[in-house]
Amino acid sequence: MREIDEAEAATRFSAILDDVCQGEEILITRNSKSIARLVPTIRKAQTSNAEEAMVRIRKRAEALKLGPFDWEKWKSERDVGRR
Repeated sequence: MREIDEAEAATRFSAILDDVCQGEEILITRNSKSIARLVPTIRKAQTSNAEEAMVRIRKRAEALKLGPFDWEKWKSERDVGRR
């Protein structure tokens, strides 16, 4: 998260909003103390993070030679002992 003092935030507000729209979070400070945090309302970055994690998980599964994923088998094992 990037920190910006209030004077810079005031002079560069439009550019800062563009950065927030691109997924960046920005902390605004006054006298080195946090006063506001700008965050995007739609988190595009989280989608890309999830996709990157999925690729890493699949690569790790391939490297470990875990074989195909059988959802029905996992569901039945998950539900053992449940009512």
